[in-house]
Amino acid sequence: MRSVIDILDLTTEEIDELLHVACDIIANPWKYSEMCRGKKLATLFFEPSTRTRLSFEAAMLELGGSVLGF
Repeated sequence: MRSVIDILDLTTEEIDELLHVACDIIANPWKYSEMCRGKKLATLFFEPSTRTRLSFEAAMLELGGSVLGF
């Protein structure tokens, strides 16, 4: 696993694959409903943004994981 800081850190092929997976999640959400079971997402935002925080948390919960906020 590697960190992605900027979109330019990804190749065109990697971006295409991410978009393909995103479309598959939208089309078949039941396939992914437990994908993150047993995993935790820790969030730390330096700027207050309720909408961003909640969208990250909602996505993780939809995938079956849990969230730790800071």
